[in-house]
Amino acid sequence: MSEHQIKAPAGERAPNVGIAVRHVRRSHSGKFVRVKKDGGGGKGTWGKLLDTVGDTHIDRNDPNYDSGEEPYQLVGSAVCDPLDEYKKKVASIINEYFTTGDVDLAASELRELGSFEYHPYFIKRLVSMAMDRHDKEKEMTSVLLSALYSDVISSTHIKQGFFMLLESADDLAVDILDAVEILALFIARAVVDDILPPAFVTKAKKSLSESSKGFQVLQTAEKSYLSAPHHAELVERRWGGSTHITVEEVKKRISDLLREYAESGDTSEACRCIRQLGVAFFHHEVVKRALVLAMEIRASEPLILKLLKEASVEGLISSSQMIKGFARLRESLDDLALDIPSAKSLFESLVQHAVADGWLDVTFVNSLGEGVLMEAEDDEKLRRYKKEIVTIIHEYFLSDDIPELIRSLEDLGSPEYNPVFLKKLITLAMDRKNREKEMASVLLSALHIEIFSTRDIVDGFVLLLESAEDTALDILDASNELALFLARAVIDDVLAPLNLEEIGSRLPPNCNGSETVHVAQSLVAARHAGERLLRCWGGGTGWAVEDAKDKIVKLLEEYESGGVVGEACQCIRDLGMPFFNHEVVKKALVMAMEKKNDRMLDLLQECFSEGLITTNQMTKGFGRIKDGLDDLALDIPNADEKFKLYYEHAMSRGWLIPAAFGANGGANGDADAVAMAS
Repeated sequence: MSEHQIKAPAGERAPNVGIAVRHVRRSHSGKFVRVKKDGGGGKGTWGKLLDTVGDTHIDRNDPNYDSGEEPYQLVGSAVCDPLDEYKKKVASIINEYFTTGDVDLAASELRELGSFEYHPYFIKRLVSMAMDRHDKEKEMTSVLLSALYSDVISSTHIKQGFFMLLESADDLAVDILDAVEILALFIARAVVDDILPPAFVTKAKKSLSESSKGFQVLQTAEKSYLSAPHHAELVERRWGGSTHITVEEVKKRISDLLREYAESGDTSEACRCIRQLGVAFFHHEVVKRALVLAMEIRASEPLILKLLKEASVEGLISSSQMIKGFARLRESLDDLALDIPSAKSLFESLVQHAVADGWLDVTFVNSLGEGVLMEAEDDEKLRRYKKEIVTIIHEYFLSDDIPELIRSLEDLGSPEYNPVFLKKLITLAMDRKNREKEMASVLLSALHIEIFSTRDIVDGFVLLLESAEDTALDILDASNELALFLARAVIDDVLAPLNLEEIGSRLPPNCNGSETVHVAQSLVAARHAGERLLRCWGGGTGWAVEDAKDKIVKLLEEYESGGVVGEACQCIRDLGMPFFNHEVVKKALVMAMEKKNDRMLDLLQECFSEGLITTNQMTKGFGRIKDGLDDLALDIPNADEKFKLYYEHAMSRGWLIPAAFGANGGANGDADAVAMAS
């Protein structure tokens, strides 16, 4: 290359200095020529690797033909958001409803659309679209919400939808001049129509800023509408010119047509009148009032049963409306019994007739559960029991004394009503602060160990979930809190995950209770569920289980290294978790095996003598050790031999329940084997 230097004019730099060697090549003619960087061009060069001359042609008949060699073009497409698609579809349903006014069609289309988790967005879209229209559409919106409530959209989703509207009130006010006034009226109307609980207004305020439009909406609803004299009539007629009758008028017409039917006995005329009301979503009220009339006027019972059967056969009253009517009456039997003393026995008789004739689904009887059937018996005793347990629960919330509560329950001597106690305990706790909710969960663990069976717990939760819709009228977030109680019961080993499936199977499909069970199952399956659920009430009064285990290990180690028995007993007492003392027994025995020091047996003897650790807790602790002996033997080879010695020692001093221990290999062995293995 020194023989062929590239020269530049004087005062200028030679171009491409430093790359000449790489990009200059001798051609066949002996000249040096510049080539492309990748060796793909230039006169006298071979070209790039795999370059071919001219256009290639793919022959599909060639034996070596490969479809992958066919030319193709990448086509981009936007990723669809399911929520955006849902919003577009519901907008079409809403516009069609505003045009036709067909409630049944709108309900059917929404049900077919599915995506039930997006129902709050439907509520928001429906109301926000109606707010910018005439009074006719606003009234139609309120009527549609009443129709969809419970049957298509759950009460939880109704509340969530209205809360989303409150949160977006500032944005709505930009486009709609009187948005605050209109939205306040929608909320007041929802309260009057019984699709929002009155407590919604008060509790929603706590979640909104006082400077927000949503807060102003709630204030307006409360002061201008819900507090006004005759507010129900005022709110129902606020969007005047409606073709729809009010709820009270419908109830009055239903009562009139039923009494007229009881006198005339004309079934076809009665069915025509029911159809003429045009409130298919409210037919459960027809069922309820018809049954009450059959109880009040015993002579009318055959006619009432005939009417309901005819309405069911014709498809006039749907199966879901029939079940809902019976369910509503069942829930009000206590009040009805004040006027009709034999209301409960009469109701059972009507249920039997309806199921036998085939117009009441047998799932209604199955959904009653053992607990509900039990409630229907021995009315006076049950009424006294409920009164007593309310006092006991209130005292517990004040004193936090679990042993005293257990003694009080044992004194009542009504173990068959244990599910009723559970229902009352959680219902009272839900309307209180997190401290009481945590206390209720802790108490549930203690009761399960001492006096409640798993069947009692399951029946109690079934009772709670069957009345979830009524509870939601008084407690804003009842569904979520019930789900937390259920999930916490699983984490505390009070229930097994399979028990949740059993509870769900005993509830009607698509009801609030079933939805709550699904939420609880999701909570249990979530990552780090144990830690989060143990602290779901903000820590409460009790230790988290892991914290309690650490404290137990530390106090036992301190005692083993020369501590005083009395001081160790006091530390156990200070833990304040008598239902968890089986862990003390278990860890004390493991430590005795590891350290080959029988001082731990002296501590257990002192705890038993003082009544600090009960026989049940002692039996459960030994049972957990027995169930985990195979794993324990990996670290302590003579664990089995040691356990036999400790077992004989405990039996000779009366620590254990022989029958319970021998029958199932340790109290609650199945559940605790898992705990031991972990």
